[in-house]
Amino acid sequence: MSSRMVFNRPVPVNRLVTAIADKAQVNTQEYGRRPYGVGFLVIGADQTGPHLYEFSPSGNSYEYYAMSIGARSQSAKTYLEKYYESFIDASLEDLIRHGLHALRETLQQDKELNVNNTSIGIVGPASALESGGSPRVFRILENEAVKPFLDTMIPKESADAPAGSSTTTGATSGTHGGTASGDEDVQMNE
Repeated sequence: MSSRMVFNRPVPVNRLVTAIADKAQVNTQEYGRRPYGVGFLVIGADQTGPHLYEFSPSGNSYEYYAMSIGARSQSAKTYLEKYYESFIDASLEDLIRHGLHALRETLQQDKELNVNNTSIGIVGPASALESGGSPRVFRILENEAVKPFLDTMIPKESADAPAGSSTTTGATSGTHGGTASGDEDVQMNE
């Protein structure tokens, strides 16, 4: 409310994250105070576009194109690092597919993503695969609303196929190549 009264606009996402980080930072710097033991992801959209921040327990915050936190998150980070360059030109459906593929990388060998263990949080306009209701700025898709997105995923067997086999490519170039093997090294461009 204060930002709307003073500046006639909502608070920018980076200012909200910085305010939270500043409060957490005090606990790491003062004697006898315990730091927050929680890391979380903050996503939001403002006048400059969508933003994703990681908030660490030490009070630091970093902005990312894509991020994964929690148990077994390193394999998802590896997947996201491999494909992050294609995110800028990707459609909402492609971005959700990448998120689901990264989430699939964190699962144990005998587990699969299904409508009972998958939820999708979306900030921004509605996807073509969403059904019914008026589009809201933030929404969580659960149960049967997730099924159309799960159906668009590339099966793990074909995603792990060698380069010479047939592959499915997404709507944007470089979205899903034929060599997405988990044994390859991720090369970052400088």
